[in-house]
Amino acid sequence: MKVLFVCLGNICRSPTAEGVVRAVAARDFPAFGFEVDSAGTADYHVGEPPDHRAIAAAQRRGIDLSPLRARLVTASDFRRFDYMLAMDRANLIALEARAPADATAKVQLFLDFSPGDVDEVPDPYYGEAAEFERVLDLCDAGAHGLLRALSARK
Repeated sequence: MKVLFVCLGNICRSPTAEGVVRAVAARDFPAFGFEVDSAGTADYHVGEPPDHRAIAAAQRRGIDLSPLRARLVTASDFRRFDYMLAMDRANLIALEARAPADATAKVQLFLDFSPGDVDEVPDPYYGEAAEFERVLDLCDAGAHGLLRALSARK
């Protein structure tokens, strides 16, 4: 199973989702083998590490995002991944518009897997530290739901 998390610049939400899902899988679903990655729909930060506030917030929870580097979604991602999970509707629409004719990935919102009533992960880029914590909370809920759903499908 291969999952790609997608946000706009790939420096806040999608690398956070990638890191949280890795951590939750290692802790709560150790036998579940899968691949996770993250990418952006815009090329603003290609090659850069995640935002320092995202790194700091994740580090406080024992998750290391510092090795990650931003990249742009590619046409091959639509064939390489089983799921491409957008952080919000704007990025979902961008993914759907870019999907090549031979795409095989299921494209949907990440928080479709969350039991809560929030369906989008808000962009914390222009916000305060508390907003990065909120992103972590939403990603944690989404991670648990996603991993439960995927492990049930195996």
